[in-house]
Amino acid sequence: MTVKIGDTIPSGTLAFLGEKGPETITTDELFTGKKIVLFAVPGAFTPTCTQAHLPSFVANADKITEKGVDRIVCMSVNDPFVMGAWGKSQNAEHLLMAADGSATFTKALGLELDLIERGLGIRSQRFSMIVDDGKITHLNIEEGPAFEVSSAEKILEQL
Repeated sequence: MTVKIGDTIPSGTLAFLGEKGPETITTDELFTGKKIVLFAVPGAFTPTCTQAHLPSFVANADKITEKGVDRIVCMSVNDPFVMGAWGKSQNAEHLLMAADGSATFTKALGLELDLIERGLGIRSQRFSMIVDDGKITHLNIEEGPAFEVSSAEKILEQL
């Protein structure tokens, strides 16, 4: 079942590439008492994700944080090394590049995307959300391969 506005973020753990290698952060640590913008992409280094989705958040990060957002999180079903390299290649060091390597958190959100037939495994749907103290206040889920409602510009309208 897909999460909806008003739901509490499910419990989970995400990974990221820290200064000394892979590290983890729980959803409680990430979301409790904070306003977070979380957006997810089907895959790091893929065309739309690299050319449009992530760049929209990199370009608008200051505007988003100026509106009271504590952290911007980019999540993908990739490993922390891939997410770290992608973030570095896209000048996204000020975003948390979060890896959900086994899609566990993505499945808990109900936002998985089955690309097994295409040889890509289980991925995340493209989406963005605003989470305030663990509660989802805005949720923008893309239909199919579209990139229309989950951009940083849409998030800015909602903040």
